Amino acid sequence: MKLWSAQVAPNPRRVVIYLMEKGIELETVDIDLGAKENFTPEFMAINPLARVPVLELDDGTFLTESKAICRYMEELHPEPALMGTDARDRAIVEMWDRRMEFELMQNMTGAFRHGHPYWEGRIEQVPDFGDLCRRNAEAKMAWLDGEIAGRDFIAGDNLTIADITAICAFGIGRIARIKIPEELENLSAWHARMSERDSVIATGPKPK
Repeated sequence: MKLWSAQVAPNPRRVVIYLMEKGIELETVDIDLGAKENFTPEFMAINPLARVPVLELDDGTFLTESKAICRYMEELHPEPALMGTDARDRAIVEMWDRRMEFELMQNMTGAFRHGHPYWEGRIEQVPDFGDLCRRNAEAKMAWLDGEIAGRDFIAGDNLTIADITAICAFGIGRIARIKIPEELENLSAWHARMSERDSVIATGPKPK
């Protein structure tokens, strides 16, 4: 198998962190998004949507969504379980992962895409929408702070894909200058614990 990735983007980072937490090593090709390598004919033959990550299976199949890639690897390598251990647990993890996608990732990405100079000329930016996403992200951080009171991880007592999705959301939020308010102590403590994990350190921004 081969993984096309770009750790500067949240979805490829999500897969890489997941693989590291699983202890899975894959041949990886890094795509330079800034240089628009994802729009070359060679890459678009792999994924016409010009997005990373992409996982090429041994039979030539291409998987092109981060959650699908993680789900596939979870089936091949069930331990340690990052997507739940039984029907109830899997449903809870899926619920929280979806919440992290829609409530955090989507809003922080929107704030970044519609308010950061990187996207000028790449997409049609709508600054008012970016501001709305920022306000939504701030409200959802306050909501999440209350939800995770009394537990170490987002979906329960153990690390899951929901934590990985959330830490990647906060990574893109950092670029959009969205910070966790100091008064959100539960969320701040969770973020500090996650930021100490080897997988998060290895895929995070490198010192200049």
